[in-house]
Amino acid sequence: MPAPTLEELAPPGHDPVTDPYAVYAVLRARGPVHRVLVPGSGECWLVVSRDAARAALTDPRLRNDIRHSASWRTDGGHALGRNMLQSDPPLHTRLRHLVAGHFAPGRIAALRPRVERVADGLLDALPARGTADLVGRYALPLPVTVICELLGVPEGDRGDFHTWSRELVMPTSPEAAASAAGALTGFLTGLTAHKRRTPDDTLLSDLAVAADDGALTAQELLGMAFLLLVAGHETTVNLISATVHGLLTHPAQLDRLRAEPELTERAVEESLRYHSPVHASAFRFAAEPLELAGTRIAAGDPVLVSLAAASRDPAHFPGPDRFDIGRRTQGHLGFGHGLHHCLGAPLARVEATVAVRLLFARHPSLTLAADPATLTWRTSTLLRGLAELPVRLGPARPAPAPGPG
Repeated sequence: MPAPTLEELAPPGHDPVTDPYAVYAVLRARGPVHRVLVPGSGECWLVVSRDAARAALTDPRLRNDIRHSASWRTDGGHALGRNMLQSDPPLHTRLRHLVAGHFAPGRIAALRPRVERVADGLLDALPARGTADLVGRYALPLPVTVICELLGVPEGDRGDFHTWSRELVMPTSPEAAASAAGALTGFLTGLTAHKRRTPDDTLLSDLAVAADDGALTAQELLGMAFLLLVAGHETTVNLISATVHGLLTHPAQLDRLRAEPELTERAVEESLRYHSPVHASAFRFAAEPLELAGTRIAAGDPVLVSLAAASRDPAHFPGPDRFDIGRRTQGHLGFGHGLHHCLGAPLARVEATVAVRLLFARHPSLTLAADPATLTWRTSTLLRGLAELPVRLGPARPAPAPGPG
């Protein structure tokens, strides 16, 4: 008998795409680990409690390399190189070491003035009043601009890059995803080749030099470029828009933020916990038989850790379904945990904090321009975010002086 899908496990009349958290609560009440069917990926073990999630994310017997899967035969010819997310030590260690310094908190802090200038420019381009889609006009172009500048993607190519990226992380069809993979592979291959011929001061240029020195293979260079560019903006788009959504749909919390703008960083952390833009980890695969939170996992079985479910575990977060920017959020799994904790977390935090602070400083009377129930949440196995966020801007204020988040 096949395992049930989340839709089949949802309470009657409940839409798990709009609100998956009720399903996770039902599962968590039954136990920390469950067999489920993920459409397009097959059956797996889904981890829904925080303690079991942390254990799974640090268990060396659960590997990220898909070749440990009992069902793996081929990547179908569509894999974009080899990257950190889909590798284990010692390969993961070597790859991460090559780029970790570029995302260290001190280096990211130095980028903050540039992030503020990009955000201010995008806010300047919004209408003085009226309505706008905050995803397309603000939450998306801000992290796209920053990561593309950091890595060295030409401005004229950034629109196509995002289109291919979005199709790969939230595919509309297998054919469209394969086409996007091919297009993005060609683009990144050409871009890295250009960086090798004409080095500059961007991260992709540094990686191309590392490849020439033998520190990276051609496939690893391609995989690194793909992961940094895609992961470097897709999750932050969702984080910015989800944080604004959380504030606009919880007026008391927004009033508190307006009175205490120094809480912006805590609002972002609560959004990471409450909305979980990175909804689940990448699949892990059991390299040997093991027991996880009392459940026997066979060798080769896939395991999916729900970061979203873990971050709403009432055993660690009292009143977990309440959005509270004053909450102590330590221990949420919004950026994962263990060896694969998100390398870009410092950058995402800076971008989201700057974006939210400047948005409400410039548009203090910002409100939603749509019924929250009508908003569309785009989901994939790994990510969840708003397709659009229509807002009424209200009268705009001049840009404030740069300041702390």
